[in-house]
Amino acid sequence: MSSLDVALAGRFTDLALACVHREYPNKISHFLSSDADVASPRKLTPAFYGCYDWHSAVHNHWLLARLARIFPGAQFAVSARKALQQNLTGANITAETQYLKAPGRTSFERPYGLAWLLQLSLELHEWGSNDLLARELSINLKPLEQAVKEQLSAWLSRLAYPVRSGEHSQTAFALGLMIDYARVRDREFLKLLVQRALDFYGNDENYPLAYEPSGEDFLSSGLAEADAMRRVLNPQEFSGWLSRFLPQLSADDTTDWLTPVKSPDPSDPKFSHLDGLNLSRAWMLKSIASGLSPQDPRTPLLLSCASAHAQAGLAAITGEHYVGSHWLGSFATYLLTR
Repeated sequence: MSSLDVALAGRFTDLALACVHREYPNKISHFLSSDADVASPRKLTPAFYGCYDWHSAVHNHWLLARLARIFPGAQFAVSARKALQQNLTGANITAETQYLKAPGRTSFERPYGLAWLLQLSLELHEWGSNDLLARELSINLKPLEQAVKEQLSAWLSRLAYPVRSGEHSQTAFALGLMIDYARVRDREFLKLLVQRALDFYGNDENYPLAYEPSGEDFLSSGLAEADAMRRVLNPQEFSGWLSRFLPQLSADDTTDWLTPVKSPDPSDPKFSHLDGLNLSRAWMLKSIASGLSPQDPRTPLLLSCASAHAQAGLAAITGEHYVGSHWLGSFATYLLTR
């Protein structure tokens, strides 16, 4: 699997910087109550108005924070810090919070975009332990962070069934991001997240992985579920659960049980999802392996498969089409810096 050096990090940062202040084209998910709600993305959500859609803007800000933190001496870190400071002001976050809490928006960016917002909050919090700007931005973000947790807690408390799609509505991937956040930032929230993961997935068996992917997936429903359960079970419990959930993943399996996919048209917003699927599969496979013993015979199979998907996913980040370049860099960064 590729490693992240300063040159590659700079390339991904450039992709994020090219979109965090680019308002159009823009695919907004906006509930209107009246004519008064008709406004430009910049006015509606002044911190996260760029990058084609709100959730992509959020995880590109996460990318900027993550890479500026890892490579503080790099030239791109100066531009990344400037962009973060420009967008994550107290006034902008106040407007974002008011937008989220307005009537009719209880399902706004739920759960994918909201889970990424918590990841951004976590990144700024951890970076802020030794960086004054990150500390300031972390404080600025707190009202929105709290509003997001309230929305997600209310939703999860009422959710009767998991959402098993391969796109933004999926429950498992969002739960994974939220659990990683809550382990550091909110132990009470963590209790809810762990219980919901167990409720939704604890008894699952014989997942039909051969049915994946659907034609517009950028997340694997099955692998994301396993990655979520890896977070809430101890190694022995997880090993047994994985045997029941993915029995096709066996030590004597010499077939190509999961192979990288190829987008039929990277210029199409939905078809470009398949390039991201390779990246998200790669990190999920690697993470699932981390929940097993190194001596587990399934571990090398998982890691080999992860490497093949990482190679395919990283090769697809060409920057040629904005529908892919506005988000694939953040997925690649998540893969290479977890």
